[in-house]
Amino acid sequence: MNNTKGKKMVMSQIRLFRRSIVNSKDLIQLTSVRTFAAGGKSKKGSKGGAAADAPKASTLSKEVKSTTVVGANILKEGADPKIMADSEYPVWLWHLLDKHPPLSELRRKNVETLPYVDLKRFVKLDTRAKIKENNSTKAKN
Repeated sequence: MNNTKGKKMVMSQIRLFRRSIVNSKDLIQLTSVRTFAAGGKSKKGSKGGAAADAPKASTLSKEVKSTTVVGANILKEGADPKIMADSEYPVWLWHLLDKHPPLSELRRKNVETLPYVDLKRFVKLDTRAKIKENNSTKAKN
């Protein structure tokens, strides 16, 4: 089927769609008309396309993987950043993954003896819990 004949057929289907009431099954059938690109010649020697879908093996050496952060470069020009020694990174970076106590544990402790960071977290979590409680009581009324 050539391209103009395909367009005419789709246009006629759209006109029919506009004129009549269509149920959902017909609508799905109309919108799922498959179109093909012009030219579309396949590669020589490919059978079934299974080989093209298979994941490709990494071409990077182990040395490059262990010395650079592969894929971290967001710029068009430039290189991936190099991995530095632990001492060259800021101290706060190593505390990002530390576990923080939940609200229930903070409530059991004496507020006056909490460190500033935990006190700040307690106020934030307690305020959030009070807001949720108020919202739920308002929704029930």
